[in-house]
Amino acid sequence: MPTILVIDDEPSVREIAGAYLERQGFEVRTANDGADGLRIALELNPALIVLDIMLPKINGLDVLKQLRLEGHIPVLLLTARGDEFDRVLGLELGADDYLTKPFSPRELVARVKAILRRGGASDGGASVALRHGALRLDPDTREVTLEGQGIELSTLEFNLLHALMRQPGRVYQREELIASVWGSDFTGVDRVVDVHIAGLRRKLGDDAERPRFLATVRGVGYRLLEGTL
Repeated sequence: MPTILVIDDEPSVREIAGAYLERQGFEVRTANDGADGLRIALELNPALIVLDIMLPKINGLDVLKQLRLEGHIPVLLLTARGDEFDRVLGLELGADDYLTKPFSPRELVARVKAILRRGGASDGGASVALRHGALRLDPDTREVTLEGQGIELSTLEFNLLHALMRQPGRVYQREELIASVWGSDFTGVDRVVDVHIAGLRRKLGDDAERPRFLATVRGVGYRLLEGTL
């Protein structure tokens, strides 16, 4: 069974989240501070981490930074703050989604399942690798190479690039990309697309002002440039 690690300093959150997740067939481990949570995460390599931002010893954003140095375990952030800054910063650091406290345990379970679906294996038969100039994406192995060199992408970055590469030149509205990549049940801000496009550009060595791959269509969304070399 997939293991979910819940890192939160509030016992009630750990207990309720754990109970609801276990009812859905998940195995649950918990930690009550950032240092212990990071240690368990690196030892356990869980399927997903539910991570509170406001933690003792090491705060959640610093835990997330360390996790992203080690790999791409999916992370659902929890925050008691209502302003947009923490949410966007968490997404920029590589979080997959977020929930603002107080939250419904059922919504937490739904978000966890949605994140795991996004990162799941392909749905059966072999998929055709996509090529666009020097850029290659293989949906089955979830590998991306540029000029023959492998590029490490998060699950969301991979899915976003995959969506854009299916139809080079087509302009995708942010709402379309959210529906395709995050799912129709996503209730966050559409700026999440901008955050992950910026991350993709950094990893592809792309420039927003003089794009080689990812072009911004102001007021609308994004497209993969045709004729990329």
